[in-house]
Amino acid sequence: MLKLVIGNRAYSSWSLRGWLACKLSGLEFETLVVPLYDHEWPERRQGRDFAPSAGKVPILWDGDTVVWDSIAILEWLSDKVGNERFWPADDRARAFARSISAEMHSGYVPLRQACSMNLRHRMPTPNLPEEAKGDIDRIASLWTQALEEFGTAGDGPFLFGEFNAADAMFAPVVTRFATYSIPLPERIATYCNAVLTHPWMKEWIAAAQEEPWIIEKFEPQSV
Repeated sequence: MLKLVIGNRAYSSWSLRGWLACKLSGLEFETLVVPLYDHEWPERRQGRDFAPSAGKVPILWDGDTVVWDSIAILEWLSDKVGNERFWPADDRARAFARSISAEMHSGYVPLRQACSMNLRHRMPTPNLPEEAKGDIDRIASLWTQALEEFGTAGDGPFLFGEFNAADAMFAPVVTRFATYSIPLPERIATYCNAVLTHPWMKEWIAAAQEEPWIIEKFEPQSV
């Protein structure tokens, strides 16, 4: 059976992406949650489970084969079970889905820095730096384009109809928009609600609420 090692569900955006990739695959997998940055973390990250990724999560073990980094995990699983579970069948839609997923993987650093993932709180809209606002505008523009050009071709409310790899890559951004009360156009807000109420996301968020660990540097100072 596959084994996916992840960090705290409440905070680890990349862990969420890897976990959603496993859910998309339809394969059975074991999830091992490890608390990040506690007093045992420096030693734990050097253990066998983490050695190949230098202590980064998520990391997927498929027998003796190890894959780390969320997008690599996604692609590994796509190769195992077939692209149709992860990407749109239409060539143009698939090209756009891959492109925006790659952009998510490599970009939006100002937004990530200004709005760290935290599934335990709902906060007033912060005074964001212009660079983070630019990231939000760019993401909203890409989502709008996907929904208008490709979303209506499927049966679901997601970027390309059915929930796929692109939605998995952007799911932590959706949670950030909710956590920090980011104002969004109606169509984008509707999409975000569809993601947040997807059964897999509800499962993840519920589990995050049950975690006992608190990482102070990711907690709002006023709470």
